[in-house]
Amino acid sequence: MNDQRLRLDLADLAEEVTPVDLRDRALRTSRRIGIQRAIATSAAAVVLFGAATGTAFAFLPNRGADPIPGTTPPVTASPSPTASPTPSPSGSPSIAPPATSTSSQPASSATFGRLHYGPVSSGGADTAHLYSWTPGGTPVRRLALPVNPAQLNAAVSPDGRRVAWVEDGGALWTSALDGSGKRKLHDLVDNMCWSPTWSPNSRQLTVRLGAADGSFSKAGLLDVSSGAFTEVAGFDGCHPVWAANGTVAFADGSNGTVVVTDRTGAGRRTIPGLGSKGSRYVCFDVASISPDGRRIALYRIDRDGTYGDAARSLSANAVLDTRTGNVVTLPLGGRELRQAYFQADGSLVARVRSGGRYTLILVDKAGKKVAEKPEPSSLASMQIIAAVD
Repeated sequence: MNDQRLRLDLADLAEEVTPVDLRDRALRTSRRIGIQRAIATSAAAVVLFGAATGTAFAFLPNRGADPIPGTTPPVTASPSPTASPTPSPSGSPSIAPPATSTSSQPASSATFGRLHYGPVSSGGADTAHLYSWTPGGTPVRRLALPVNPAQLNAAVSPDGRRVAWVEDGGALWTSALDGSGKRKLHDLVDNMCWSPTWSPNSRQLTVRLGAADGSFSKAGLLDVSSGAFTEVAGFDGCHPVWAANGTVAFADGSNGTVVVTDRTGAGRRTIPGLGSKGSRYVCFDVASISPDGRRIALYRIDRDGTYGDAARSLSANAVLDTRTGNVVTLPLGGRELRQAYFQADGSLVARVRSGGRYTLILVDKAGKKVAEKPEPSSLASMQIIAAVD
């Protein structure tokens, strides 16, 4: 009796239980796990692809009109995400959004160096002071020079210690920035076209010597310590500038081309697109060249424009690649470039017109804007003649 009762109870209980297909459940679980793994794998692929793409973009140089050499920033990929195993209210698996890769761009180490200024015009005075200024500081008055050399040929050495200038009679002088230690280096030196320019080590000056009849024919290197002069064949233009690697560039005053050579006059070539047949522009004034000799700041004018004279002009309205002649685009915010000076680390100080005053923009060697500083109004009537560390 008891056994029969037990069997009946068990049968009733079995009828109340809903049958479950374990195979279907196992397949659903397997599909869910597969979807989650596929999501995680896809997200990881997105991360790796994003990182690879970021690396490719950082590595490839700019192919447009602004071929500024750049550095490759390191790229850090985020860990691959894992899909959430918790089902959403709708019953479908919840998909975690794929993580995006992040690129860490190292901060630029470029900083403003010390800038030196000279007068733009005489203003009717017989003498004029040079000034130096480090952005963020206060302008410092330096030595006074006769107004013509102060305006037309005064040159500050790359180490920032000495000034060289040529007076109207052709005497070449040098002194410290405060005027001490003044001494004459040579007579009958060109004070207009081939004005003195310091070598990168601040030990020599490129000069052109003349004769008593006023002609000038010998250009070369003058040792500042000994006064010894070495003629260099091929130095036959105007307004030379030196690069730290020994490259020398100057304007060829006869046709508006710009010549690039080395300190011996070897490897002579011209920058494409300037003064050559069919080119739109000519150039008779160069201002600064990058340490590696690959970029140059100069003043371009239309071939049919007004050429000016042989006197030095330190204005710049373009920065060019010396190999291709392409314009290097600068991050100036649409403002007009007035002067441009390269610093020893390859960065560029761009002087732009900003309303009624000037502003200095620091651009690192990768072409990125690093800083911007308004120039003191007291320097508005002056021009930059050197940028040194």
